[in-house]
Amino acid sequence: MRATLFAALALLAAAPLTAQNPPRTPAPRSPRAPAAPAPAAQPVAPQVPAAPAAAPQSSDPRIHAIVAAVSADRIRADITRLVGFGTRHTLSDTLSETRGIGAARRWVKAEFEGISAACGGCLEVLYVSDTVGPTPRIPLRTLVVSVIAIQRGTTDSSRYVLMSGDIDSRNGDGMNATDSAPGANDNASGLAGTLEAARVLTRHRFSGSIVYAALSAEEQGLNGGQIVARYAQQHGWRITGVLNNDMIGNVRGIDGQTDNSTARVFSDGTPPTETEQERTRRRSTGGEVDGISRQLARYVDRVADRYVPALDVWMIYRLDRFGRGGHHRPFADLGYPAVRIMETHENFDRQHQNIRVENGVAYGDVLEGVDFTYAAKITALNAATLAGLSWAPSSPRTVRLSGAGQPAAVLTWAAPEDSANVAGYRVYWRRTDSPTWDFSRDVGLATRHLFAGYIVDNYFFGVAAVARDGNESVVVFPGSDR
Repeated sequence: MRATLFAALALLAAAPLTAQNPPRTPAPRSPRAPAAPAPAAQPVAPQVPAAPAAAPQSSDPRIHAIVAAVSADRIRADITRLVGFGTRHTLSDTLSETRGIGAARRWVKAEFEGISAACGGCLEVLYVSDTVGPTPRIPLRTLVVSVIAIQRGTTDSSRYVLMSGDIDSRNGDGMNATDSAPGANDNASGLAGTLEAARVLTRHRFSGSIVYAALSAEEQGLNGGQIVARYAQQHGWRITGVLNNDMIGNVRGIDGQTDNSTARVFSDGTPPTETEQERTRRRSTGGEVDGISRQLARYVDRVADRYVPALDVWMIYRLDRFGRGGHHRPFADLGYPAVRIMETHENFDRQHQNIRVENGVAYGDVLEGVDFTYAAKITALNAATLAGLSWAPSSPRTVRLSGAGQPAAVLTWAAPEDSANVAGYRVYWRRTDSPTWDFSRDVGLATRHLFAGYIVDNYFFGVAAVARDGNESVVVFPGSDR
């Protein structure tokens, strides 16, 4: 009976394997590794829709236009304006109209309001604040104020993606709130990218909501991110991705390399909110590098390959840089998928430094250290990712994998909340030692797929929901949804 079943399945197998990320050279394979088995045939007992779904297209021309619309000149102007506030230290002047954190955040709010006016009031612009301190870095109780702008989705407004940059800056003394701290790259570049993404994306309407966030007090302990992450949780935001941009403009590294064609994406392997039961299951079924933030990083990588060919993503398997932190962490700490996007080669002479020249070496985070074209590339990657996620459906739910002791793996899932936006599903698989989803197949509206001949022990599997316009959700790894 089993032989008959798989013979029939083999006759049905007609769809070719689809390799993802074609520019990347596959990792070398061991000569002892068996050849990959034949692709699966058709889903077992597929759920046939009342009317055949249109085959989703492979890319969206609107996103190509979004990438092309990002302006390095506007990013330059925004970074120059932010540097002009002298210092944006969290404890700096809040009353001056020209200098300090108060003037900077009021300018950011006015910029968001101007962007909103240009799109007919499509943004809700507001301050999100709370009092912090005393702490080691904030010795007196201080009002920490971030600025957010919300572009509400048209059909699934409770689903959010968020892009952030930091308002604040510092010099060589983390407690010096008066002397110059231009913070051109750290992190006027990330904030300018967030403003530019808002200008470009507000020309379009999306199914899901987009949040553009200017976060404060990153240098004083990630306070602004913590406050906004709590705000999102309290308001029931269903966040499918947080893209934190922290230093996106340096191309000449302290390591002597100059590189304007790669960007790093940092991500947590598994969420810290996992239950003991989930951790126990993961030990026996795998997935140590397949948490929700890592899947978001893979999504960013695929977007770069598809829409930003001059920029290659290097996925870093760390929450953040070694021993350091960024504003995506407060969101990850609450169980949201969150990544840090940044330059590949840092220059520590231009971070957290007083402006000076010593032994012929120029120190200080000044405008001359920013490559605006490179910052625009990384901004375009963010904008493309936000657009793809916001036009896509939500991810499938209740994804489960079975097949222990069987000659095939079986993946099952349930439709997402916004199933009306789903044209079909795309199953993914890869060898367990591969960092990316290397193969995929569209399976229509079935919610169960048989991978005939694929031993479940040797591969990882996942599934994404795809809209008619070709935009797809983040891949869901079995058991990682709740």
